[in-house]
Amino acid sequence: MLPQKIMTPKINYIDRIQEYSDEQIISMFLTTTCHRSQYTRRNYSRAIDQFRQFITFKPLRQVTWREIEMYKIALEQGFLSKSCKPLAPAAVASLIAPLRSLYKWGSDSNIGVFSHNPTTSVHTPKVPINSKNHYLTKREVTYLLHQLKKQGERDYLIGISLILLGLRVSELVSIQWGHFHSDPTETSMWLTVLEGKGGKQREVKVPQTLWNMLSLHFQLQRKSQDPDQRIFPLTVRQVERIIQKAREESNIKKKVSPHWLRHTNATLALLHGASLQQVQETLGHAHITTTQRYLHTVEQMKKAAPDFVEDYLKDIL
Repeated sequence: MLPQKIMTPKINYIDRIQEYSDEQIISMFLTTTCHRSQYTRRNYSRAIDQFRQFITFKPLRQVTWREIEMYKIALEQGFLSKSCKPLAPAAVASLIAPLRSLYKWGSDSNIGVFSHNPTTSVHTPKVPINSKNHYLTKREVTYLLHQLKKQGERDYLIGISLILLGLRVSELVSIQWGHFHSDPTETSMWLTVLEGKGGKQREVKVPQTLWNMLSLHFQLQRKSQDPDQRIFPLTVRQVERIIQKAREESNIKKKVSPHWLRHTNATLALLHGASLQQVQETLGHAHITTTQRYLHTVEQMKKAAPDFVEDYLKDIL
């Protein structure tokens, strides 16, 4: 008599996938895609949670393009803001982007938690490029730094660091002493930016003047330079308030924010001879086209078409 073959029950992969709750799916998504940046993870989590509240926690697998389109319209018309004011295109795009990433990730054939991607039919609002003039002149930088120094040495160092290094605020407040290191010849100092956009890491050269100021300040304050110690243990919002206060006290009419100082860094660097690649590497832009926006601003500052016409007609003007 032949031995009977033992039949083992087949495990249906699709059924196992369907067992995941929305909370588990979101947790897997955030852990997989946002593990390098706590700020990206926080913002994505908030955006997804707001969308789930809008659809009254309808299962994510049952969401169609209609719910996402209605959510986008509600954002654009201000139905979801406390002030009832419409959100700017950039703000709407930033809230739709996490949903795109979630469904693109989950509908991948290797992941398979979603049978389709409902965001493919939703058009993101066109975001106008209005930051090309968001920079300070040398005179305005002087006024701002003077006021920051009056506010205190720490605030002055924050301003100097933002202008000279071109950092994002989230990158600034994440800097630890252990992130600084010298080059192989020990002739210059460098900063390893670990909390870059999208969790990307990059190296930024630290001007000797800034390094001397940072070292001296912490020596005078008798603070230890422990490798794990943050040099500016503040929140992003606290840094924004510091710059806002300095702007108001120095009577600068422009709506200066910490990000303006990043734009100022790029504009001044290109204006005084830095290459596009150097600026791209310092700022951590993924695409050179983003850096080229600053180049257009710099070119406009130089001799423009009307200047050539004036030169030609100068003798009759």
